[in-house]
Amino acid sequence: MHFWDEHKTITRYYEMKVSGVCEKYQLRQLEHDILMVIHNNPAYNTAADIVRIRKSTKSHVSTSLKVSEGRGFIEKRIDKDNKKHVTIHLLQLTNEGIEDGIWRKRSLRKICLKVLVKKK
Repeated sequence: MHFWDEHKTITRYYEMKVSGVCEKYQLRQLEHDILMVIHNNPAYNTAADIVRIRKSTKSHVSTSLKVSEGRGFIEKRIDKDNKKHVTIHLLQLTNEGIEDGIWRKRSLRKICLKVLVKKK
């Protein structure tokens, strides 16, 4: 058995686990995923980085960032030397949601590892 054989099942289970966090904080799945990407990869803090890492469209990432900024989860900072370079930073408000998301990802990882080891 290969990992990719179970990819769709793992993805659906991930979405199910994260849906509680999304409901609690009134986030869409992509908004949650973007916040987690920024938290887990602080060096990748531009919209272009997120598009590249998540393999999402520019328009979806842009819309999600705009919503997250409006709700106070992130802040965009414009580089004073290069006005085209905008970095994204998590605000204090997101800490509880991030911790909740991390806890759910860890529990998902443990379950996936048990299933994969059991099937070998």
